[in-house]
Amino acid sequence: MRTAIRSASELRRALNLPTRTEIKPETSLPNPAGSVGDSTDTPAANSDQDYDFPVFVTREFVSRMKPGDWQDPLLRQVMPIAEEGLAVEGFGSDPVGDLNANVAPGVLHKYQGRALLVTSGACGIHCRYCFRREFPYAAAGSRKDAYQPSLEYLQTHPDVEEVILSGGDPLTSTDEALDDLITRLEAIPHVKRLRFHTRMPIVVPSRVTQTLLARLKRSRLTTWVVVHSNHAAEIDQATQQSLERMVDAGIPVLNQAVLLRGVNDSVDVLEALSRRLLDCRVTPYYLHQLDRVSGASHFEVPVQRGRELIAALESRLPGFAVPRYVAEITGRESKTRL
Repeated sequence: MRTAIRSASELRRALNLPTRTEIKPETSLPNPAGSVGDSTDTPAANSDQDYDFPVFVTREFVSRMKPGDWQDPLLRQVMPIAEEGLAVEGFGSDPVGDLNANVAPGVLHKYQGRALLVTSGACGIHCRYCFRREFPYAAAGSRKDAYQPSLEYLQTHPDVEEVILSGGDPLTSTDEALDDLITRLEAIPHVKRLRFHTRMPIVVPSRVTQTLLARLKRSRLTTWVVVHSNHAAEIDQATQQSLERMVDAGIPVLNQAVLLRGVNDSVDVLEALSRRLLDCRVTPYYLHQLDRVSGASHFEVPVQRGRELIAALESRLPGFAVPRYVAEITGRESKTRL
């Protein structure tokens, strides 16, 4: 993470991407609808802007992109474009009602039987569509390693059987810090399951260490890991090995993807992703409709199109390989099946 790319201009240089003045007449760049447009629809990198959400992407992830290609589906997830600066009705800073669910420092409690612990505001990659890109981590009570207020809430709510570690990304914490947190969660008798929501095995495969796996394996808590991959090109050999290390340790691994215009809004791309995940013994779990966070409107795919894609996948893949198409709607008692 110390060597990660931290600006649009640095990312452009790393991939030998042309600027506006260098684009050939026959070359096109992505437009806000996600299809091919003319050179007036240029990414922010041409003016080196980040649109109030800093660029952050590991070099491992960048190495899977095609140099010189503005349409690369991995690049589109992390490169800012001008449309992020547009105010679009229906898009806001808290699209899934996290702030209303912030019941204690560092704890989001939306659904029966489970609560989410915000372990950190740090992440291994800044996805431009991140629904928490404007989340006020400090004000909402993220305490980094000082989890006592969060644990006190969990201790006094015996209905919480499952704790979800999220953020940011929980695996940006060290093995030692996670060991301490897991030990404290294990001391709460009614907590039975532990779930990690993480993108780190995808963007920093080496983060899945033997020390971490050994700690999870010996825990009394049943542990699940939910990773986040949107495109088969994200899963190279090192990533596959990181996923398989978890599976070999007896940890079930699921994947959740986000339906993104210009990234994975085709049946061929989604089919390839499911098949690649199955190769890694990872279950395709969710395909999320885009959470309507400010700055991400250009990624949105109509729900009807999403339904058509799922129907097409059902004709091509076995049932266990077809993700559930869902949306998170504020105030609902669970994810909403679409």
